[in-house]
Amino acid sequence: MTVGARKQEPAGDASGNAAEPPAPPAPPAAIQRVADLRSEIDRQNHAYYVLDAPEVDDSVYDGLLRELEALEARYPGLRSDDSPTARVGAPPQQAFKTVAHRVPMRSLANAFSDEEVLAFDRRLRQALAKAGHGRQESDEIDYTASPKFDGLAATLRYEAGRLVLGATRGDGSVGEEITLNLRTVKGVPSRLRPPFPDVLDVRGEVIMYRKDFEKLNAAQAARGEKVFVNPRNAAAGSLRQLDSRITAGRSLRFFGYGVGEVSPASLPQSQIELLDWLAERGVPAASRRKRLKGVDALLGYYREIGSRRAELPYDIDGVVYTVDHRPSHDTLGHVARAPRFALAHKYAAQEAQTELLDIEVQVGRTGSLTPVARLKPVFVGGVTVSNATLHNEDEIARKDLKIGDTVIVRRAGDVIPEVVAPVPALRPETARSFRMPQSCPVCGSRVERPEGEAAWRCVGGLFCAAQRRQALLHFAQRRAMDIDGLGDKLVEQLVGTGLVQGPADLYRLTGESLAGLDRVGEKSARNLIEAIGRSRHPTLARFLFALGIRHVGEEVARIVAAQFRSLDAVLAADWDALLQEKAAIMKENIRRRTRGEALQTVPLEGIGPEIVASISSFLAEEHNREAIRRLSAQGVDPRGQGTTPTVAAPDDLPTDVSRGATVATASQVLAGQTVVVTGTLTKLTRDEAQDLIRALGGHASGSVSKSTAFVLAGEAAGSKLEKARALGVRVLDEDSFFRMIENK
Repeated sequence: MTVGARKQEPAGDASGNAAEPPAPPAPPAAIQRVADLRSEIDRQNHAYYVLDAPEVDDSVYDGLLRELEALEARYPGLRSDDSPTARVGAPPQQAFKTVAHRVPMRSLANAFSDEEVLAFDRRLRQALAKAGHGRQESDEIDYTASPKFDGLAATLRYEAGRLVLGATRGDGSVGEEITLNLRTVKGVPSRLRPPFPDVLDVRGEVIMYRKDFEKLNAAQAARGEKVFVNPRNAAAGSLRQLDSRITAGRSLRFFGYGVGEVSPASLPQSQIELLDWLAERGVPAASRRKRLKGVDALLGYYREIGSRRAELPYDIDGVVYTVDHRPSHDTLGHVARAPRFALAHKYAAQEAQTELLDIEVQVGRTGSLTPVARLKPVFVGGVTVSNATLHNEDEIARKDLKIGDTVIVRRAGDVIPEVVAPVPALRPETARSFRMPQSCPVCGSRVERPEGEAAWRCVGGLFCAAQRRQALLHFAQRRAMDIDGLGDKLVEQLVGTGLVQGPADLYRLTGESLAGLDRVGEKSARNLIEAIGRSRHPTLARFLFALGIRHVGEEVARIVAAQFRSLDAVLAADWDALLQEKAAIMKENIRRRTRGEALQTVPLEGIGPEIVASISSFLAEEHNREAIRRLSAQGVDPRGQGTTPTVAAPDDLPTDVSRGATVATASQVLAGQTVVVTGTLTKLTRDEAQDLIRALGGHASGSVSKSTAFVLAGEAAGSKLEKARALGVRVLDEDSFFRMIENK
């Protein structure tokens, strides 16, 4: 073809328009593959957006989506309005109210190579030249570039400058209403600085800084609670809490990147000036944003930010390019799930090949067994990697990994080393399969894999050295044995020096043995010894909870304690026989209910077979029984549930009600009554009041209904008090509550 000559156009129709070639019919294999891809992407969307528990790396997810997009482009007849390519994320959780976005919250198209960015810029120049306005296709475009935050998209609605609504992106059209939670996020102004339009929807990202993420995970681990995979996962899980007080304690941050509905529409015509304008109104925006001319400047910015990722205080997974001239956004328009005027240029996961030398098993602080890959050291993403988690036995089997394999290693998110897959062509004949050990590699106790779970667990909770620190922290917590002053750092020292190897050793501590520890003075040592002494007589329920039996929380511990009433009875129980009796009575009650006959009492009502099996497994381990015997030998004497706390005059109320000090009373004066505690009490904490209500036979509830007997209201009582008055439920203050108990 002669340089400068145009390609021959396809034949047109009668109007002169080029005729579209007929779309090829989709073969059965393509139809099935599209169905499989949609199913898998929907599943991953649910894990990512709804459960906040992503199962695959972003690069894997992006690969699935790109494959689906390519198939739908090749076979247009397979396109569907409910395809993942036409929507963003997943539907909102039912726990939140839904919010319809006045302007849809779209996602961004992704690019992973310079060629894709060049093609993006070329399409925009062609489209803007075709639209006129004196532009030529050769004219360079002004862009706004900024880091792509790795967090959770959210929208803030301001009316007359006041925040009135906050929501997640949801599926792009409908999100979850989380106004109370967003009000707690750093960077979310309750009021905008004037001047501002009557209505303004601010679009942005909620993230967590790495330092805050590390603090959160350390605190979660110390409490024996869930730790998060990465800052994005932590931010999403924190933002979508039903209790906004939890969100408030999670150090989240908000950064604005655009707007939705605006009325009247009188905002800057430039994207970077819009971000500056938002910052002036009090909404944070990315500090590293830049206005750039032409595609070469975009690629330079991409490399510059990429070289400085480790310096940033937050995680990013790419950079975003947006046409700076905002009126051009309307000209360029949107595709189904993304705007044409913006692009996310992603950083590729960094990978390398190395040898899988061995697979070892580590025991976590909660007893879970985690296989760890020992690798021939390899340089990946700027660091030398020699270890990587393999998560669980099923993951090893799914990836078909064998010891001796050559494997692909990726720094997932440039932080966590991950074994992606083996290289089958390089597998040696000596490669061998991995088998999970049948006993704990730390303490030798039996290991088990609970039905429906992926992880194996060591059952030697009180004996296993790997679980010792976590077991002691759980044992000492306020809702268990309530040993004030026994915190994370002190437990670390006690375990590290060998002073404490199990809970019973706490009761051997003396002021002299504590004197050699860091930051333990004479007064703090004396206070700790006194707190340990006070903990020798807990309720049976508290003691059972303190043992750290899997699945046994406070409520389960109360049910077990009420059933057996003594520790000896718990230890002597035939749990298999009890399960059979429970099933037989439940079956008999079904028959009685149909005949209108009185029902029999079901043993351990509210506790299912899985929990009973966990208790039975724990007590079947001789190491755990020995730990309990050692506690008894140190004078730890859990009391049964047949006694109730002393009811003293309000001014003389014992301060150790919550620690289980008990004296028999004539009867359980609140038997069968549901009581709600609200507000700030002056003579008891809320937990102590609820313990007292339960000990007197009542049920301490968290919500008010018509069946509530009365509400115990302290200072600053809020919505529960209002609801009680609206329903005509009796309300008592503390003095009236104690007088009522004494009179009864």
